[in-house]
Amino acid sequence: MKVVISRLNLYTMVVIPIFMLFLNNSRVDKTQVDKLDKKAQEIREGKAKLRICHITTAHPCFDIRIFYKECKALADAGYEVYLVARHDKEEVVDGVHIIPLPKVRNRVERMFFLVNKAFEIALKLNADVYHFHDPEFIPKALKLKRLGKRVIYDAHEDVPRQIMSKPYLKGFSREIFSKVFEIYENYAARKFDVVITATPYIRDRFLKLNPNTVDVNNYPLLDEFTSVCDWDKRNNDICYIGGISKGRGIIELIKALEFVDTTLHLAGGFESRELEEEVKKLDGWKKVRYYGFVDRAKVRDILCSVKVGIITLHPEPNHIMALPNKMFEYMAAGLAIVVSNFPLWEEIINKSGCGLSVNPLDPEAIAQKIRYLLENDELARKMGEHGRKWIFENYSWGKESEKLKEVYKNFNSFIEVLA
Repeated sequence: MKVVISRLNLYTMVVIPIFMLFLNNSRVDKTQVDKLDKKAQEIREGKAKLRICHITTAHPCFDIRIFYKECKALADAGYEVYLVARHDKEEVVDGVHIIPLPKVRNRVERMFFLVNKAFEIALKLNADVYHFHDPEFIPKALKLKRLGKRVIYDAHEDVPRQIMSKPYLKGFSREIFSKVFEIYENYAARKFDVVITATPYIRDRFLKLNPNTVDVNNYPLLDEFTSVCDWDKRNNDICYIGGISKGRGIIELIKALEFVDTTLHLAGGFESRELEEEVKKLDGWKKVRYYGFVDRAKVRDILCSVKVGIITLHPEPNHIMALPNKMFEYMAAGLAIVVSNFPLWEEIINKSGCGLSVNPLDPEAIAQKIRYLLENDELARKMGEHGRKWIFENYSWGKESEKLKEVYKNFNSFIEVLA
């Protein structure tokens, strides 16, 4: 039954949206020209701000990239920022107006009901720019374009390659779904005003389709790590913080604990209840301290209490060229790190001198690397210092936020020209 539902999820994301392209009228709403002209005059006279609406139906409201980085950066820059996302109430947090979406029971309900609800709310907000974060919203984003709106697609993942890693798709069906979605996404990307990507690798793919493509990388919020706990006050422990799934290496990591004397501080949500039950039955689980979902303050507390950060994702197509936010946060917090032996990740740790790479599919090899760092305390401390120094010199959200604000400055200038 679970496999059937998962395939239905993919069907709703790939097949139905493509069919809808042929049903919708592509004419632009002529009244939008008059609205833009009026808004342009108000902006010019200082009577109005550019109204921005961020939309997510798949991510949590306080997602690190969406809320803490992008929405807050734009609100701090003086824009009128709204976030349509799953939440329990309407409120303003750090200058961001949160418009709540209701809870849903499953992904199919999310892709049908929640996407439609988000679109209805977005239209009522009558924003100047719509910035959406989930591929399941693409059909509605195209509809916004047909209504004369300006739309930004924020591509967090390389979805066609992500589909190739879905465990419930076997053999040739993966290739079919991946190719069909890529054709559809490529079509849509050409229509949007701007495509923002989370990595240079994804940027290069979309640049071939839309010249208005820019990478806004998921580098850490360094303000959270201006000071960290002294090394000698930390526990001889390790941590993993983030989404918990088989593809992100949770099975191998827990099995690795059987071969090393330490405690794993684990924070994040399990991909499914079945996976959580499976993991908790493993012998290594007794060495785990599990926190569930945590806020940013708790993330910092965990990172400042351990010595080694783990990110051993499986070698799946969507992981190999990824730049995980957690890797950079580990480094900013002064941790030595153990990462999957992907060429891009090995290049980062070799340049920075911050840790070790390992085969993520081998629990004993993972344990060996962890044990080596914990038993060589001075080496691990120096690795943490090197990584922290390298991050502060090279990878900070401050630089990336300037890219984001430049995109919106261009929108602002365009609207002012209309006046």
